[in-house]
Amino acid sequence: MNFSPGNITALIIAASFAAGLNIYATVLTLGILARTQWVALPPGLDSLGHTWVLLVCGIMFAMEFVVDKIPAFDMVWNMLHTVVRVPIAALVAYHASAQLSPQMQVLATALGAGIALASHGTKTALRAAVTPSPEPVTNIALSSTEDIAAIGLTWFATHHPILAATIALGLLIAAILAVRAILRAIHKPLRKLFGMEQEGSKSGAKPVG
Repeated sequence: MNFSPGNITALIIAASFAAGLNIYATVLTLGILARTQWVALPPGLDSLGHTWVLLVCGIMFAMEFVVDKIPAFDMVWNMLHTVVRVPIAALVAYHASAQLSPQMQVLATALGAGIALASHGTKTALRAAVTPSPEPVTNIALSSTEDIAAIGLTWFATHHPILAATIALGLLIAAILAVRAILRAIHKPLRKLFGMEQEGSKSGAKPVG
């Protein structure tokens, strides 16, 4: 991989999006690539190949793989991980951009945190819309797709960073539009329901005097 500023920025965009979906899968993928030296990564990411990093991420990924597919539990898990995915994504971005200028490194860190937050937020919103479904198949399918996307996009970003970043941004825009459509679909019947209740309460009110 060519460590040009453009490629490093693209890698950060793709990896941060993946981190918002599953931080442990993302870091574990980068760590394995760094440990095996299968592909050249920015020097700042070498620490992800340490044994303790791989063990912790492997254990946490196994936990998330199970918990994230259980309705209701997945919502609690995702809400708690707001304080995990975003800071770690920012830390990965900081180390990935270590060879850039200090100003560029700060911008790259902020970019990584922002994209991870947007990715995590849309994931949580979509999961909130799916969780009320009585059948577990939708949750399992959505969670499995997120796991595959996080691993696949992270790996792809180490080989084709520009294309991976383009895919990540496209998926992020699609997810945001999907969340907006779901919220509008939910808002309309709720507005009608509350409007009917308010009209009913007004018509049932007794005059004073």
